[in-house]
Amino acid sequence: MAEYTIHLDGLVVEIGLGIHDHERAAPQRVELNVAMRCVYAEVPRDRIDAVVDYDYLRTGIHTLAAQGHIELQETLCDAVAALALSADPRVAEVRVRSMKLDVYPDARVGCEVVRVRTGSTL
Repeated sequence: MAEYTIHLDGLVVEIGLGIHDHERAAPQRVELNVAMRCVYAEVPRDRIDAVVDYDYLRTGIHTLAAQGHIELQETLCDAVAALALSADPRVAEVRVRSMKLDVYPDARVGCEVVRVRTGSTL
């Protein structure tokens, strides 16, 4: 068995996110960082079909961002985590962090969740 962590870091999307009127008025920049702990039956060969391909995750996050307004960062993180776990059973655990980049001039605000595949036989 072999275990790897695949990272998608620094993905900035424009998304309707937040509960305040100014957040509802226009999309804002949100940075997403995702770490997927992947478990393989053996050390992967040097071929993309031997590992989890992260392209689906990036594409799915862009699709999610285009679907409409989300109230809470927690909801966004949960949706990204569900996406990461749904596409490939070799993803055993995912950590998702979102950061609103422009809320304050001196700080970013964010949320982080960790989700583990339940009932995994990995």
